[in-house]
Order: sequence, then structure tokens, then C-alpha cells
Amino acid sequence: MTVLEPAGVHQAWLPPEAFRAIGARRALVLGDGPLAGTVRDELAQACARYGGSVRPGGDLASADGGPYDLVLAAGAGESLPAVAAAVRAEVRSLGAEIGGEGFVLARRDGVTVVLADEPAGLLYGLFHLVRLGEAAFEDTIAVEHHRPALRLRMLDHWDNVDVHPVMGQVERGYAGGSIFWRDGALRDDLRRVRAYARLLAACGINAVAVNNVNVHTTEARLLTDRLGDVAAIAGELRPYGIRVHLSVDFAAPVTLGGASTADPLDEDVRTWWAETTERVYDTIPDFGGYVVKADSEGRPGPFAYGRSHADGANMLAEALAPFGGVVHWRAFVYDHRQDWRDRSTDRARAAHDHFAPLDGLFGDNVILQVKHGPIDFQPREPVSPVIAAMPATRVAVELQVTQEYTGQQRHVCYLAPMWSEVLGFRLSGPAGPSVAQIAGGAAAHHGRAAHGAAAANGAVSNGAVSNGAVSNGVAELDGTAQTYGGGGLVGVSNVGDDDFWTGHPLAQANLYAFGRLAWAPDADPAAILDEWIGLTFPAFPPDMTGGPDRPRSVLHAIMDDSWRTYERYTAPLGVGFMVRPGHHYGPDVDGYEYTPWGTYHFADRDGVGVDRTRATGTGYTGQYPEPWSQVYESIERCPDEVLLFFHHVPYGHVLHSGSTVIQHIYDTHFAGVEEVVRAQALWAGLAGAGSVPPALHARVADLLDEQLRCAREWRDQVNTYFFRKSGVPDAHGRRIW
Repeated sequence: MTVLEPAGVHQAWLPPEAFRAIGARRALVLGDGPLAGTVRDELAQACARYGGSVRPGGDLASADGGPYDLVLAAGAGESLPAVAAAVRAEVRSLGAEIGGEGFVLARRDGVTVVLADEPAGLLYGLFHLVRLGEAAFEDTIAVEHHRPALRLRMLDHWDNVDVHPVMGQVERGYAGGSIFWRDGALRDDLRRVRAYARLLAACGINAVAVNNVNVHTTEARLLTDRLGDVAAIAGELRPYGIRVHLSVDFAAPVTLGGASTADPLDEDVRTWWAETTERVYDTIPDFGGYVVKADSEGRPGPFAYGRSHADGANMLAEALAPFGGVVHWRAFVYDHRQDWRDRSTDRARAAHDHFAPLDGLFGDNVILQVKHGPIDFQPREPVSPVIAAMPATRVAVELQVTQEYTGQQRHVCYLAPMWSEVLGFRLSGPAGPSVAQIAGGAAAHHGRAAHGAAAANGAVSNGAVSNGAVSNGVAELDGTAQTYGGGGLVGVSNVGDDDFWTGHPLAQANLYAFGRLAWAPDADPAAILDEWIGLTFPAFPPDMTGGPDRPRSVLHAIMDDSWRTYERYTAPLGVGFMVRPGHHYGPDVDGYEYTPWGTYHFADRDGVGVDRTRATGTGYTGQYPEPWSQVYESIERCPDEVLLFFHHVPYGHVLHSGSTVIQHIYDTHFAGVEEVVRAQALWAGLAGAGSVPPALHARVADLLDEQLRCAREWRDQVNTYFFRKSGVPDAHGRRIW
């Protein structure tokens, strides 16, 4: 296999320079199968460039003939160089399983060793060495076990085969067209798909859905007469351990099969799905499964036949089960034709109302895919209570890497800090599992929980354990436990055919961080960003010393807090939306206020916010377990950042910060714009320094101009709106229109 580096496409976090350290070594690769072959090919290309060597054999019995600086071995064979054999003996003495995707790293006697049970672990071990660079070949490294906290780490592409008249080639895409499809057909040249698979494997992603969850007529046919297109994509993803998934139309027996019904309990319908699925696996033996959006925003589903979501999901699960496939059933179900006058209907309640009563009724290979918040990927939402409400159901948490509501890849908005908060949140309080643990397969309990806990002699750091057994991100618990099945982490992709992959070059960091957090949810977002900077900008100095003019420090100053900067100049205190209807870019405070979409702020002359309390509102706070049910119910205890999501409050209400609501709105919107001005000046200071390619610098500079323009518009519209509503002037006398 040739390792592809497509011409004219930015190499993101895998430029040739990232492979210098491993490419300068004498390497031995032992293992069988395509993934071991990928490892061998990656090393061979790096060594050809940087003067090292790699032994071409894959037979564990041919390990003699060193010396070696680097040994990577997968499998249980007995013949290893002495240092690697000693490492394996130590691992076995600890009684720890490496796991199918895991690997062990150690260095002693001048040799760096990576051991894996399966070739997939070897591939992830190789890319871990790339991240470490020269640090992988310095000093002694005690035995470290690395394995992913979540088994399924998936990207959903909302890509259309045909160009949709409203949503275009990629729904909510901000980086050009699809890398898979173009004008109704599979792209002729799929080399970029192979390069994409390489990038994804390097940050830990192992699954991709290749078409939009809103399945239109042409996309529906990918399941049948256009299945060959999906097989071609699978062939490009496979060398990097990525399984392809397909979004399907629930009504496919009718639209594709000519049946009169898609009733999930109809035997002919079940037979159609079983036979169709068998043909899929005949064509793509490692096919991952189906993604389904049903009874949501006009999509067909089981409600049309008086059936439940469990009935619909289980029908598909039954068809997939003989082949080891899964069905991702999205929980994004609500009334999108709500009467704005009706304050008793609450979109935030909908997913819990629909799905919590079905806990325990879904098949073992059904994964309920739940958005991280109860509304729709807003810059600030509380964590969805559905995630903790279904301990007998496999739950996947869905994040949005594409920046639909966070600046659409025209604004710098590094999302890893937000995702880290979500993944670390404990819906049942300090003694309960975190969101990441639930998605990884944890337990509900009333005893002790250790996030990413390790055995007694080890401490977890970034998914690794030294001298101990890793827990795979699952809580180790005392007392009675109720197990969550674990459905993994899913992100809506931000990738397109743009030369920089993500439109905004700095938005690459979100894609990278999604993969790294899916592997190690307790990793530090700032450390992930630093990792991305070091790989993507190899000309940057390796440390952050020397003042704010250093390139690495500049990027941290621009990006570390950029999510909160975006939050400051957009919708305040968790109330959400206030965007232009339809395309969702830019401010429009009342844009959705009188529409049927259920996204209201209820601002009037006296106050703002949505009453979701049990006492006087929609009762949504009652969907949370303790202690959050009481915390969110109380206007005194509710965290400031989500106050307006849960309460309608007067403009003079005093926040925990000491500011009134109205003054907080003014202050944060002025501050957010000032932060963008500073970011723009910092970036301008990198021009001509030689460490940032000119084309990349120019693209970011242009986008920062747009971000500043849009941030000012947000500031002026939001502040003016609330000044006119409240009549309360800014305490600092700043200009409000």
C-alpha cells in the first residue's frame, strides 16, 4: 500500500516532519494482516525520507538480526528480540489485557518497544510514537498500557450524494463539498479519502458514516443498487482500521422495495431488511451498521404505524445481529411544529419523554445516540438528562464538530474545553459515573467512582497507566452497581473538500481533539491543543517559554479560551439560539421567537429566560437525577452559565458573579469583541515569521476579519435589543444603539 499525501491538500497533523523521529530509526515490525501492513508501509516511507530502516518481514519467527532502535509487534508469537520479550513478560506478569485496540509502550536498553494483541493496537501505537516524536527515544519509559476509553469513536458525515437545493452537498458543512460525493456520484479519485482515514486513525477514530442522516432519494439507494459506492469508500478506510456505516431511510421497504408498509412488526418488512442487510455484508464484510433518524423533523419512523422507537430500532438490530453490526438510533425527536403560544410544550423535554420509558426494551446491538444537550448543539447547554436515564440501554453521546452554532468555521472556536466539561459531568452527582464513563460502559452506583480508574499501582494519564492495569475508562466501583452498556462517542464531521480540510485552518484542532477525547476523555484540552500545534506546525519551537510573541504561545492565547469568547458575544447565560433562521449564522435575537421550532427566550420588558422548573414551569428540571434536579430548580443555586435555560428572571437579578443579568449581558458582549480584537493582533504578529505558511496565515487573517465584523454585529444587536426591552443603561456608559 502506498501512503498517500495528496498534492495541494494541507497535511494537517501528519506532515512529513512529524515522522522524522521514527523515520530515523532501525525498526522491526512483526505482525500479520492489512493493518500491520499499514504500519510497515508508514514506517518504510518515513525511513526512506529520514535515513532509517525497517525490516520488511511480518513473521514473528524472524525477529533475529538486529540491532533495532524500535520494535513494534502484534500477536502472541514467542520469537521477539530480547528487550521486547522482556517487556512482554512484564506485561504478562501484571495480568493485564492489552485489548484489541490497545498497546503497550516501553523503552529500555536503548530500544523503544510497542506491543499489541491485535494489529489495530499496533497502528494506534505507531501514531502515538509520532505524537511523542524524539521523546519516544529518550531515557527509559516504564511499561505503559494504552487503550481507548470508548470502543466506538465515530464521525457522522451529513454529506448528500446529490446537491440539496437548500443544504447543498454537505448539510451544515462549512468546508466546501463532500470528500466522498460530487454532483450525484461517487468521486472518481478517492485518494483523499485514504488520506482522511490516515488523519482519523492518527487521532483515534475508528468508524465513519458516509451520508446524511436526513436520507434523501439518491442517498437511500446506497443501501441497494449503489452499494458499490459505499464498498469503494470502505476500501479506502479499511487500511486504517475504520469501519464504514450508512445512514438509512426507515421507509426503505416502501421507497426502495415497493412494499405497501414499513411497519417494523410486519414479517415481510423484517424479511426485506434481513435480506437487504445480508447483501450489504456480502459486499462489505466489515460493515459497521446503520444510522437512523426517525420520526424527527419530518423523517419517517415507527410512529406512523403506532409502534415505538424500540420496535423500529430492534427490527434493524435483528437484521444486523448475525453479522455483528449495530444500529445507531438517534434520540433527536421533538415536535418541530410547536405553537409558540403554548408554554407547556418544551422541546428540551422531548427526548427524555420519548425514550426514558423505553429503557431496557432495546436490543443489545442498538445504540441510542443522544445529543450532549437537550436542544441542539448550542454554545452552552446543560447536559442531556437522557444520558443517565437509560442504564439498561447502550448510549452514545453525540457532539457537533462542525460549527453550526459556534461560528461555522468562520470564527475561531476551539470546542475541546466544552466537550471536556460535558464528558466529565456527573449527572448523578460526585458518586455517579461521568458522561464519558456512561458512553464507555460504566455503572450507576452509590459508592466510589474513579474516572478512568486504574489498578492500585497505576495512575491514569491521557489513557495510559504505568505499572498497573488500565480500566478502559470504566469506573471501578464499590457496592451495588448497575451497568451501562456504553455506545461510544459520535461527532458530526467538520470536513469537506477544502484545501485545509475544515475551511478554517484552526478548526482542524476540533477534529483532532474529538478523536483524542474519544480515546481519552479525561485528557486536558490545552494539552491536546498543544499536541496538535506541535504536529501541525513543526517549525514552532517546542516550548512555550519566551513571552507572548512565541508562535506556540500565540496560538494558545488565540484558541484556549475561544469557545468562551464566542459564548460571551452570542446568546447569554445559556438561553441559546438568537441566530438567523435557516442558515444559523449571525445574530437575530427574535429570529426563532415566533416560529414552531421550540427555541424561545421569552424576553419581555421585565426579564428573560425559560421557566423549566417543576414549581411554575415546564417541569424539565424533574428529568434530572439528584442533586441536579434540585440545583437547577433553585434560582439561587442554578449555575449562572445556564440560568436563562432554566429560569425566567428579572433583568436586575443578581448573579453569583455579583453582576445583574442586564449588566452581565452588556459586559460580556463588549468583552467578547475585545478578545477577538486581541486575537486578530496576535495572529497578525506571526506574519512573515516563517513558522506559518503564507497561504495558511492569509486564510486565518481573512477569517479573523470576518469574525470581528460578526462579533461586533452580535454585540450591537444583543445589547441594543436588551437595552430597548429593559430600559436599563450600561453602567459604564458605553455606546449602545
